[in-house]
Amino acid sequence: MKKLYEKSELAFALVWIGIYCVLQSLANPLNEIIGIEKSASAVFCIIQAVVLFVFMQKNGLLQKYGLCRPYASARRFLYYIPLFILATSNLWNGVTVNYPWLEMVCHIGLMICVGFIEEVIFRGFLFSAIAKDNVKTAIIISSVTFGIGHLVNLVNGSGMELTANLFQIVRAIAFGFLFVILFYRGGSLLPCIITHSAINILSAFANETGLTVERRMAFTLMECVIIAVYVLILIKTLPKNRR
Repeated sequence: MKKLYEKSELAFALVWIGIYCVLQSLANPLNEIIGIEKSASAVFCIIQAVVLFVFMQKNGLLQKYGLCRPYASARRFLYYIPLFILATSNLWNGVTVNYPWLEMVCHIGLMICVGFIEEVIFRGFLFSAIAKDNVKTAIIISSVTFGIGHLVNLVNGSGMELTANLFQIVRAIAFGFLFVILFYRGGSLLPCIITHSAINILSAFANETGLTVERRMAFTLMECVIIAVYVLILIKTLPKNRR
């Protein structure tokens, strides 16, 4: 891994994105064989998260890729209140419990690791590699590829429907843009990882009863508005590039 990283950080990022997508696609049929939803997915994700963290720690890359405190105080980020609001978005249509306790444990473990891995490989590795040449291009590619990458949920056996997947892609692009701005201007991935993990974990309590296409559209629009306003505030108030 170190040789590949030293040779090309972009290739390193793409390889890890590929590994992540392949492992999660392979995990879905294994979940069915085991009979516990998300069990194999959680195991694969935990292993990949540990390997990533150990690699960064061993090579002194934790701060470079945002596993550190933000450069600015919480006040400069509006005390992260918009992130807290966005983190609850899966509960806006009501609350229910979607998994029995064992599957819930697997879901929570998986989603914590998903938040960590996706932020590190998309906002950390991919964005940082491309930003060396062009920051604007890096922001766009990191956000869009993160969103488009969710298309894999249509073919990986997760059972997600087309309409839900399309809304998931739009949301992912919007959140990807917010997270990359937080990382680029704030120097830390921790707020991104925490918010990302919280959103995913709370999906286990999302009530989809009566969640029509119109309601999905309204909720997605609300999220996009909050994200757009928050990003504008951050760009205007945070110090320019500290990376």
